Amino acid sequence: MNLMIPESSDMSDTVLFVDDEEQVLNSIDGIFSKADVTVLKTASAREALEILDQRTVAVIVSDSQMPEMTGIDLLSKIRDVSPDTLRILMTAPSDLAAAVDAINNGELFRFVLKPWDNKFFVKTVQEAVSRYKIIHTIKHGDDASLLSVAKEVELKDPFTTGHSERVAHYSTMLAELFGLPENIKKAVKHGSYLHDCGKMRVPENILNKKGRLNKDEYEIIKNHPRWGADIAIQARLPEQIINIIHHHHERFDGSGYPSGMKSDEIPFEAQIVAIADVYDALTSDRCYRTRFSDEKAVEILLLMRGNVFNPEIIDKFINDCLQQIRQEPSPHIQNTLS
Repeated sequence: MNLMIPESSDMSDTVLFVDDEEQVLNSIDGIFSKADVTVLKTASAREALEILDQRTVAVIVSDSQMPEMTGIDLLSKIRDVSPDTLRILMTAPSDLAAAVDAINNGELFRFVLKPWDNKFFVKTVQEAVSRYKIIHTIKHGDDASLLSVAKEVELKDPFTTGHSERVAHYSTMLAELFGLPENIKKAVKHGSYLHDCGKMRVPENILNKKGRLNKDEYEIIKNHPRWGADIAIQARLPEQIINIIHHHHERFDGSGYPSGMKSDEIPFEAQIVAIADVYDALTSDRCYRTRFSDEKAVEILLLMRGNVFNPEIIDKFINDCLQQIRQEPSPHIQNTLS
């Protein structure tokens, strides 16, 4: 196949489709005509590897069964040569078990069953492109880049505007009071910015629901720490940042999620951010309730002492950290005092 590669300084929207069936490749342009992606196509798995060697590709979508090599074999090779590229497999129901195994082993980002629904196919690819862009933004590792990701998440739920920045402010203050090393304080700040980044995958109708979540909706919400940690791992962020994202909903008595850790099993940096996260949530308006007063929020936090939160950390937050916050003429506290 004679492949034309469009020149572009920004490859973050480039999607490469690989399928030995010409009919499938011909349909791709129409399916993705209104999607905001740059489409490349090839019928050859080996040519796909050559393309990955020549240029940056955000997402590769491969057929499962091809004459040169299977789709899973191709995507496994691409994981080695271009680890940041998100990998999607187009597969028949008969190959579903292999696709699921590949996802569990980290070979794939998603799979799309043939015959596919066009809207679902486009949405799956767009999610992969978005994740690629987030990972590369996070990789910059500076305050502005990480905060931009937090603000992108908050766009899905206007009631959380400024939430991650305030959580970072409270958390770094608490980390300072505990005398933590500079690298840990930096991780606490950056982990606070990113603690909810997994909510990118949570549907907006769930995030913005005014009533109580049902069981299925709550189970979806509970996935966001793991989804966020996956992003941080792929971006190769420090362990402490991954810990914060992954474990900020664990509870001191072991009843939290996603891992059911308890007591000192929970990374200390995650315990710090968890308290700041809950305090800001309590003292901010939400779609399902108005904010609590500062005094009422403290009452609620004290009820969580020893079951949700480490007693030592919550005592330090209430007795020392909050005293500083109340005296601070800062925009960080605009949602906490009414």
